[in-house]
Order: sequence, then C-alpha cells, then structure tokens
Amino acid sequence: MSRSTPDLPGTPGTPSLLRAINDRAALRVLLERGPLTRPELAGLIGISKPTASQLLSRLADAGLVILDGIREGLPGRTAEVYRINPSAAHVAGLDVTPQRIAVTLADLVGCPVGEYRLQTPGRSGGDVVERVRAALRGACEVAGIGPDALRRVVIGIQGAVDPGTGRLGYAAHIPGWHIPRLVDTLRAGLGTGVDVENDVNLVALAEQARGTAHGHRDFALLWVSDGVGMALVLGGRLHRGSTGGAGEIGYMPVPGAPGARDAGRHATHGMQALVGGPTVLKVMRSYGYRGSDPAAAVRTAVTAAEKADHSAHAALRDLAGRLATGLAPVTAIVDPEIIVLTGDILLAGGETLRGLVELELHALTIPRPRLVLSTVEGNPVLTGALDLALTTVRDEVFGSTVS
Repeated sequence: MSRSTPDLPGTPGTPSLLRAINDRAALRVLLERGPLTRPELAGLIGISKPTASQLLSRLADAGLVILDGIREGLPGRTAEVYRINPSAAHVAGLDVTPQRIAVTLADLVGCPVGEYRLQTPGRSGGDVVERVRAALRGACEVAGIGPDALRRVVIGIQGAVDPGTGRLGYAAHIPGWHIPRLVDTLRAGLGTGVDVENDVNLVALAEQARGTAHGHRDFALLWVSDGVGMALVLGGRLHRGSTGGAGEIGYMPVPGAPGARDAGRHATHGMQALVGGPTVLKVMRSYGYRGSDPAAAVRTAVTAAEKADHSAHAALRDLAGRLATGLAPVTAIVDPEIIVLTGDILLAGGETLRGLVELELHALTIPRPRLVLSTVEGNPVLTGALDLALTTVRDEVFGSTVS
C-alpha cells in the first residue's frame, strides 16, 4: 500500500504551492494597480476566470481583499471590483531623538492613518519600553485602532544596534536606550515584531525607494543637521557593517578637526567638529550671516550669494570645502555612483551649495560621482521606517493564505 505525499505549500508543483503563488501575485497586482475586476485580475496574472473567482473568494475569506463596488460595462453587464483590505494589517514607524518620539501609523496599503508625538526631554532610566508603548498608544488613539492591530514596529534612532551584543551604540546622547538585548526587550514588552534601525539608514531606504537614488545600486547618502551621518548602499543593499556602525562618519578623523585623542573620546571631534550644526552656525556667523539655527544661516548666505555677494560665496565655499574633505575618503574607497545630500543644512544650501561641494570634491578625488539633493518629502526617517515595516508585513500577510 503506497503512502501519498502530503500537500504542503512548499512542495514543488502541488496545488497548495500554486495557490500560494497565485494569491501572492494577485495581492501584489492589487497593491500596485488598485481596484480590479475578476477578468482584469485574471488577465494580469495569467490565470483563468474560474481560478480568479476561487482566488478572490479565498482572499476575501482571509480578510485580505474586499468588494469595492460594481463597475458598469456593456448594456446589462456589470462586474464586481475588488481591492486590498487596508485594515488587514497596520504598521508603525518611529523617529526617536533625545527630545521626542514621533510616530506615524500606516495601513496595509501604505496610507498614513495616525500621527503622534511624545515629548521626552531629559528622560533617563530603564523605562524605554513604556515610553515607546505610550507613543504607540497615542498614535493608535488618533487612528482609532487598538495597539494589538500593529503587526510591525520599526524604530529609527540616532545610533546603531550591534548584532553581536544587542546593545545600542553611537548614541550616548539618547538616555534610557542602553539596555541589554534592546530589540528582544522591546518585542517582549510590546508584544509585536520590532526592528531598530539607524535613522540615516532609513533615510537611505526611503531615497532608494522613492527619491533621487531610485535605480542606483551603489550610492552614499550624507546627512548634515545638528549631527552628521552617512548611509551606504552597495550592490542594492544597505551596508551596516559588522557592529552596525557603517556610516557613522561623524566620528571619522578629518584634517582640520580635533581627533578623539586630542578632544577626548566623548567630546566633539572628527567630521562632527568640522561640519556639525554648531560649527556651521559659527562659520556662517564668522562671515556675517546669521539665522535662528544653522540651516537658517545657510539660507541667508545662499540668498546673498544669488545676488552676487562675494562674502556669501566665500562662506558657502568654506562649508563646501569642509564637506568635500569628509566625502573624499568615502569616494575614494567606495566609488559610489551618486552621493545624495540631505538633512536640513544641506537642503537649505540647495543647488548653490550642492554645486560647490561637487566642485570641491571632484578636485580632490579621481572618481567623480554626481552629487544630488534628496527629493523625499516630509520626515524621511518615518518614511523609511514605514517602508521597511510594510515590506516585512506584506511578505508575511501575502504568504499567509495557504496553510
């Protein structure tokens, strides 16, 4: 007596595997194209209309698609229209700084459904889980959903988790987050999937998905605001390094700035001392250009430079030379296709500063990558966090229809 092979989703050629493939393809098409009729869906993924009917019934039973009305066709003919059920899953993106936790929630389609900001000035101690929980609770109340509806939480922070130790590094300025097994602790405390990612890495992911880096497999992204950071995408993949610290360019020794040996390991030194926000403000003021913050001072100089003010041009060229000094070793070692400039200081400099930095960099290095300004609108950390969360959750949800 022979024993039949179990009908497993992963067994090649079985009906379950084929159903799983078709379900995933259908959900992807509905996500990309929007509401579709049964015949339209069948034609797009290459299946018969009866198979499409069975597929849609299966996805509806799983709560992944819903009826989106009726479309009128030829006289006497109508067709039901289906779309992704946006409430099938929700995700959260967080942007953590020393002053606050900003949260945005999105549904499965990617539409923002709730925002919240929790002020955290000077907070310390081991209450990081409660702080995150409070921020998520506030966003869920705005969205009108329960916290248990969240399938994934991605936290962007000004630091990096060492995969070997599970601890957050490069973030001495953010109290309360330096606990053992940070990610595991957050997952256990929140009761859902959690990822903690460097904030500038998330900006790079957003830029790769929807900004000027789209279509580029090798690029560097430089962020200059109060702090300085970099992200590297090599071969189409984010490069984090063995301890998660790849791109922590603010600590990199550069000519013209004190090193850790001179200033002290925890004092401002390296690239941070050369082009960080406080330094930029001092440089602009030394040329007579002021503002309420470094970005505002740079905007003042740019406005003056556009009116042929030679002093303003000198101020911006000074800043451009400093930036090129830090970008030169990265360019020589990585040889990126492009370098994306972002952060409020670089965006305030606009095309004027971008062109000067590119000119200075190309005078220092043999590789001459094109420098481009970021085009991602809003908070790019939250955008990248939501993109990462949605990628993970969609992969889970879209593969869950066949057991």
